[in-house]
Amino acid sequence: MRLVRAIGAFVALPGIAAFAVPLWIAMSAGHHTVRHAALALALLGLGSVLLLSCVREFYVAGRGTLAPWDAPQHLVTSGPYRFSRNPMYIGVVTILAGWCTLWESRTLVIYTLLLLTGFHLRVLLYEEPRAAREFRARWRSYRERVPRWLI
Repeated sequence: MRLVRAIGAFVALPGIAAFAVPLWIAMSAGHHTVRHAALALALLGLGSVLLLSCVREFYVAGRGTLAPWDAPQHLVTSGPYRFSRNPMYIGVVTILAGWCTLWESRTLVIYTLLLLTGFHLRVLLYEEPRAAREFRARWRSYRERVPRWLI
């Protein structure tokens, strides 16, 4: 049952934000010409691997999903979370950078910047305060040694 919830959360959240919406934007704007395919595919692949490894860590180490309604029960500090407190968002933005590169779409760039701003505000206003309340000393220790993003 937890696996079904994890798959559903993946499809509902990053699946829509990183794949469905960008493809819809590109197709509705008539972006059919592919440019810089090698770089775009590298970004799409890197972002996808990072995103999937984060989902796995939430499922295995955190005993939950990426969805706020079924959040991990344990603070996840393993895998990509050793290097950034928010690697899942980095993965999504990397995927979006791949789409932007593939189609050279200004609309996709604006969408990516808006999403990145939303991610940052969500982290500041919801996720970090919640983690501080829920995981207390473990969160403080983790926050002190691992950067929010990459630097």
